[in-house]
Amino acid sequence: MALDPLATVADLEARGFTVEASETSIAGVYLGIASAAVREAAGVPITRVTSTITLEGMRGQWLRLPAPPIVSVASVSIDGDAVTDWRLRSERLWRACGWTGCEPSEVEVTMTHGLLEAPEDIVDLVCRMAASAIVAVREDDGTGLAGTKEITSERLGDWAVTYGADGRITEMDLPQYWRDRLRARFGGGIDMLVTR
Repeated sequence: MALDPLATVADLEARGFTVEASETSIAGVYLGIASAAVREAAGVPITRVTSTITLEGMRGQWLRLPAPPIVSVASVSIDGDAVTDWRLRSERLWRACGWTGCEPSEVEVTMTHGLLEAPEDIVDLVCRMAASAIVAVREDDGTGLAGTKEITSERLGDWAVTYGADGRITEMDLPQYWRDRLRARFGGGIDMLVTR
């Protein structure tokens, strides 16, 4: 199931970016692509979803769940066997007899997690990415490479600049500092995620 974009056309327009009636469809596409890029960088869906994740069973009584905030846990199984003797506390599951025996185990957890609404700075980031892509489409020179143009050479005397447009850099690429910021903020790191 595809997740809703983290921002809408109304969010773009609230930031002063005019979306023409003929651009509504492409704006929706780019908002979706930008949202996917931000979620991928964060390592979590950000907004509220129900997911089934598989974690490696840890020695000890506590098992940290990724993708906070955790709202609720519906089910837990260890190596395919359902268990009910657990408690959810502070983004972690507690179980008196631990999460693994003498051998490694897989713990499958179905949980509801994430924020009810995307934070404003994330909405703004997605809007900026989508707006840049829409502007690139408006300025497309017919090459079909409507993407950020990379400076390939520059000269200072009688100033000149040469841009490359090979499609390797696009408006949907997040700089490393944004990736690091999103990972630190949302604590990404789900091994396997299935959204229902």
